[in-house]
Amino acid sequence: QVQLVESGGGLVQAGGSLRLSCAASGRTFSSRAMGWFRQAPGKEREFVSVISWNGGTTYYGDSVKGRFTISRDNAKNIVYLQMNRLKPEDTAVYYCAADNYSFRSVVTTEGDFGSWGQGTQVTVSS
Repeated sequence: QVQLVESGGGLVQAGGSLRLSCAASGRTFSSRAMGWFRQAPGKEREFVSVISWNGGTTYYGDSVKGRFTISRDNAKNIVYLQMNRLKPEDTAVYYCAADNYSFRSVVTTEGDFGSWGQGTQVTVSS
């Protein structure tokens, strides 16, 4: 099991940037694909991005493609989400999650992820 703690959320104006971090504990972090999801009020949780266990493959949801960048540092057990050109519709609670299994490339559905953080709020004002 991987324990996850997100940080870096906050209030930012449209067009601005934020970098989210997800610190992981547990020995299996470096073997797991890691994902970011978000949930806006009244909406279902939405896939944002995923990175493979070795960082070699990344994938993004259509709504964030070209604006967000996912990365990881396996030596520090941290995964990042750099968010640029933020829009009001990016406002949501952002969650990081760890793949249920080791050494898979990328997975994108909630059921593929077994460990979740508590979330960090991102608010983008217009």
